Amino acid sequence: MMRFSTLMKHPADWMIGKNVKNEVVVTSRIRLARNLRDQSFPGWAKKAERIAAMEQMRPKVEALKVMKNGFSHELSELEPLQKQVLVERHLISREQAARGHGSAAVVDRGQRLSLMINEEDHLRMQSIRAGLDLREAHQLLSKVDNALEKDLAFAYDDEIGYLTACPTNLGTGMRASAMLHLPALVLTEQIGQVLQAVNKIGLAVRGIFGEGTESLGHLFQISNQATLGESEEVIISRLERVIAQIETHETNARLKMLEDEPNQLSDKIGRAYGILGYATMFDSKEAFSHISLLRMGAAMGYFPEGSMQACDSMMMEIQPAHLQLHAGTELEPEARDVSRAEILRSRLQTLTAPAINVVNNDMPSDSEITGDLNFKNE
Repeated sequence: MMRFSTLMKHPADWMIGKNVKNEVVVTSRIRLARNLRDQSFPGWAKKAERIAAMEQMRPKVEALKVMKNGFSHELSELEPLQKQVLVERHLISREQAARGHGSAAVVDRGQRLSLMINEEDHLRMQSIRAGLDLREAHQLLSKVDNALEKDLAFAYDDEIGYLTACPTNLGTGMRASAMLHLPALVLTEQIGQVLQAVNKIGLAVRGIFGEGTESLGHLFQISNQATLGESEEVIISRLERVIAQIETHETNARLKMLEDEPNQLSDKIGRAYGILGYATMFDSKEAFSHISLLRMGAAMGYFPEGSMQACDSMMMEIQPAHLQLHAGTELEPEARDVSRAEILRSRLQTLTAPAINVVNNDMPSDSEITGDLNFKNE
């Protein structure tokens, strides 16, 4: 199996995907929750029970064809910093990072698929893809789920569906979500209206690391809340429709800014580039905000092709655990801010300065720009 150091040397497939439309919809994720029949949920199980369940599941997960030469580790074998790096890469949850004996993480080489053993449920399986690609993520997870179900007896009720530790996951046990980059909606102060409309139709809006976290770099995670009484197809179709509408609103907001305030837009992007290239200290929030503007600029043609992927890489590199892993030691907050600025100055040297004038002749009409924010829960 892959060593932790090897995993860290390679960016996730979703970060370097070519020919993928991910200017607004950065990633899509499908997650399935499963539990072993006739065994206590991890939160109630004793240490010996958790270890026994892990020893039952882990070999089956590692034997999956897609996990060949992948990464597999018990959480108790990893240092706190290593676990936090896995959280920052969205490979395990913050909740699992707090666990130790009897918990494990198994990840494929491309970091598209990760299985958390003994998190809140016995198995939390997730697939991450670049752009709006929920169906491909679901297809991969369905194959994994079917393969594991041949060897593992999952807790299932004919009326309710899959049984889970949290009632909100009962039924399909599926969470479908997308990470969206929405800087123009934030800058034009439309984001509140959009998110309010999304909440009204029963979808959840969370920060970059899910429930209980804030938005950084104008990144928002939108997912289904109900899993009981609806099929996986219905859940995915609804989310696809809503995400596509939000993507349209964000794209139109960007184009409207370019049409109405081209100088101000160029100034925002240019200032962000200048600050990132010369500042000597950054906290995470400020750094993410500036990189977010560069990422939007890259999507709008202010930077050469490939610059958006460079922005995504910077966002990953400057997170606290990644910074400390790079430094080879734990860092105090101020030292992290200094290190973050050093890395960004270095990366900016390879990123061409933004173009001053960008022209887009495919401007939407006023009606397309304003749009209808009353998303329908069909």
